Amino acid sequence: MKPQVTLYTTRFCPYCVAAKHLLKNRQVEFTEIPVDGDREKRAELARLSGQHTVPQIWIGDVHVGGFDDLAALDRHGRLDALLTTAQQAPTR
Repeated sequence: MKPQVTLYTTRFCPYCVAAKHLLKNRQVEFTEIPVDGDREKRAELARLSGQHTVPQIWIGDVHVGGFDDLAALDRHGRLDALLTTAQQAPTR
């Protein structure tokens, strides 16, 4: 079972590209939700995260934040633990 990782992104956002690159390098599969020109997806992003910027990243039910937050988790050795915890969480 793989952890559910979700990213809200836009096409030309360098931080979105960096987040996807980090996850791909760690061989983590993710679901990408592009919000380019989609008011409903943008509103969903704001409602779920309280933020208007991209990327916004979730691992399981945990809102990680943006790329800087994801990179900090990785740098401090906490990303693997979060991925493992999300993988072991019961599905709804």
